[in-house]
Amino acid sequence: MDNKTVTGKSAASKASKTLKSKSTAKASKSAAGSALSQRETPKKQTSTAAAKSASKTLRDGRTSKASKSAAGSSLSQKGKRK
Repeated sequence: MDNKTVTGKSAASKASKTLKSKSTAKASKSAAGSALSQRETPKKQTSTAAAKSASKTLRDGRTSKASKSAAGSSLSQKGKRK
């Protein structure tokens, strides 16, 4: 089944903010890039590596709300396991 989820406007804005930040960790930027790349393309899915980065970002207590929003969006677009 195709993934029909896309990154919303708010999450895309937060992903952009995350990518622009100089102090953001590599894992957060990876998740944000994945979320931003799926802004209006429902057929794209988050890769396994980006999903791991998103998961790491969500678990890190030092991560900003903007980064966590982008990571959550990215993780929600991960395809189902077969």
